[in-house]
Amino acid sequence: MLNCILPRTAKHSTHREMKNKKASGLSKSSVFVFFLQVRHILCEKHGKCMEAMEKLKAGVRFSEVATQYSEDKARQGGDLGWMTRGSMVGPFQDAAFALPVSSMDKPVYTDPPVKTKFGYHIIMVEGKK
Repeated sequence: MLNCILPRTAKHSTHREMKNKKASGLSKSSVFVFFLQVRHILCEKHGKCMEAMEKLKAGVRFSEVATQYSEDKARQGGDLGWMTRGSMVGPFQDAAFALPVSSMDKPVYTDPPVKTKFGYHIIMVEGKK
């Protein structure tokens, strides 16, 4: 399955090649990321999404806010699992890949929310690989 997702050069990069990239001035963030572990809060209405945002800013855990506010059918604390480039709608994907990895204790999320054809999303990334 990786053959259809990763280009040949990415699949066969060695540790030495990665070190050479670092030595040549490329930062760790310059290395290609193919998978993201994503959480989100989806609200059809902007006002409801902003209420959820206020809860997050007040320190309520992302998973709790997602359970309470998200209109996504997969109400698992907003957990979408591991996703690949191309499996998300454009604006969502662009925002998700731009976010740093964060945790439930110190979440970094999209602010303002991201608008897609599904509604407004507050996105958080828990892992990259």
